[in-house]
Amino acid sequence: MKDTKVNKDHTEAYIDGLLTRSIQSIYPSKEALKRLLISGRKLRIYIGADATGPDLHLGHSTNYILLEKFRKLGHEVIVLFGDFTAMIGDPSDKSATRVPLTSKNVNENISTWKKQLKPLVNFSAWKNPAKIFKNSKWLSKMSFSNVLGLASNFTVQQIIERDMFQERVKAEKPIYLHEFLYPMMQGYDSVAMDVDIEIGGNDQTFNMLAGRQLQKKFRNKEKFVIATTLLTNPKTGKKLMSKSEGDYVSLEDSAEEMFGKIMALPDQAILQMLTDCTFLSLEKIEEIRISLASGANPRDAKIVLAKEIVSIYHGQYSAEKAEKNFANTFNKKEIPEDLKELQIKKGDTLSLTLLRGGVISSKGEFFRLVGEGAVTELQTAQKITDTKYIAKPGVYKIGKHRFVKLIANSFKLKNYLYEWIFPKTINHKP
Repeated sequence: MKDTKVNKDHTEAYIDGLLTRSIQSIYPSKEALKRLLISGRKLRIYIGADATGPDLHLGHSTNYILLEKFRKLGHEVIVLFGDFTAMIGDPSDKSATRVPLTSKNVNENISTWKKQLKPLVNFSAWKNPAKIFKNSKWLSKMSFSNVLGLASNFTVQQIIERDMFQERVKAEKPIYLHEFLYPMMQGYDSVAMDVDIEIGGNDQTFNMLAGRQLQKKFRNKEKFVIATTLLTNPKTGKKLMSKSEGDYVSLEDSAEEMFGKIMALPDQAILQMLTDCTFLSLEKIEEIRISLASGANPRDAKIVLAKEIVSIYHGQYSAEKAEKNFANTFNKKEIPEDLKELQIKKGDTLSLTLLRGGVISSKGEFFRLVGEGAVTELQTAQKITDTKYIAKPGVYKIGKHRFVKLIANSFKLKNYLYEWIFPKTINHKP
């Protein structure tokens, strides 16, 4: 790639900040990458994501926010849709083998991805727009001889040492041979696109380093790896955004859904969410941290977080409207503390869910309540008018005095109603 000078006016301090915020580690080193960026050389940088589901979530946004910052510096950026690798399945952080997807499944999943990413990455800029590639372009054309050539660069010991494989060995769970091939395929993406930098969550470090190894082998070229922080619950250590567990804030959520889900997140996640998922300045985030450490109500900081995020995906007007709707719904303090929770079974109607949970005595009672306009989903203030309405996560008012919270799968977010109605102050260490 021809070297060109880019944006000389950006200072060393700015680049240092770029390589610090939301970043866990840089390979081979932050100092080496910093020197390269200061030199003004134009670099090719990419993020890859497997199309294992139809929607992206806030956990993905961290990487794309960083990618856009590099694009604005003048670097060439690529968003790679892993349509081929999605059919194999990434074993990273998995205690069991992923279910393989068909080509049809994958293409359906990525049909709206560009639209979801538009608020974060500029694909239509007049100068230096972001590009989109699919890795089926090169991986689907590889011969068995090519695959053997790739495999010869890795040892079984390298692959089997991965944590998730060691856990499966101890649990006597199967490890399939195709899972060993996944890091090689993701690694070859770097060679096929001849990239200088790959950005990904720290759970992808092994796969990204495989690409670094292959770049050295095939092109005698250094590839930098930027491993970003994952959104995790500080108390449990578990991911805050998990598609496999149905526990995440989708980039396709409506403004009201997005606002409500963010208000439901643990208080301890506020500062990391502000850092990793918004464009808010670090100075402003530090002010919020100090206020929380001084005893401020976390609810107020969470409102700032929710408005910032909703504004990115839906605009300022929708964010303000979502805040007002949330306040109007939950500030009435009419919802009981002993709110009944029911888990939704996929595809079940609201009437069946309520009947199974003992909230109503019969479907006939439900039909009557719907006819009277007495069934409401409170977060969006939607009156349920269809007796065959499919149950969705949310808080529902049934009749005059019954309230129930529906939870999808293991979607066990904190009860944001209690946070709003019965605010509590938590201790934050400065």
